[in-house]
Order: sequence, then structure tokens, then C-alpha cells
Amino acid sequence: KAQQEADSATMSQQQAVQTAQNYLDYTAFSRSGLIKQLEYEGFSNADATYAVGQITVDWREQAVKMAQNYIDYSSFSRSGLIQQLVYEGFSSADATYAAGQVGL
Repeated sequence: KAQQEADSATMSQQQAVQTAQNYLDYTAFSRSGLIKQLEYEGFSNADATYAVGQITVDWREQAVKMAQNYIDYSSFSRSGLIQQLVYEGFSSADATYAAGQVGL
């Protein structure tokens, strides 16, 4: 079934899926942040949303990765880091979990 769905995807949708995967290979994104990044790259909202729906992503893990990136380069209080992650598009629950995982 997955192959059938891939075969029925438009070229633009296929490119959006590949671009989304490429972004996640080198940096962390929230779901909404990845959609916005794809739109910035010129994909329609429909293609960007389709792409993000086609890839398997642990958004909680992405929140932890982004939290780690932030504290590697800057200082944050626990609440400040949670607020930043929520601003980036993560749920409050995932942001709170991520802050705990990085030791705040």
C-alpha cells in the first residue's frame, strides 16, 4: 500500500517528502516548524503538510534534540527553554518533557 501511495503522489509531493527527510537528517523541527520550513522552500501548504504526514517522526524526540541544541549554544532557565520550544511549535507536554531530558 505504501508503494501505491508513493506512486500516486505528485512530483511536488515526492520532492517535499524528500526535502522534509533531508531537513530532519541534520536538525530538529517541530511538526509545524517543518511545514513552515518547507513552505519557505517554495512548497505549497498542501504539499508541505502531505510530506510531513508521510514521514515517520518522533516529535517528542525532536523536542529533546532541539532543547539540547539550544542549551549547547545558550543559557536557559527551565521555563525559558519550555517557552522557546513551545514557540518553535512543540506541544507544552513535549517541551516540558524535553527540558527534563536535558537536565532542566
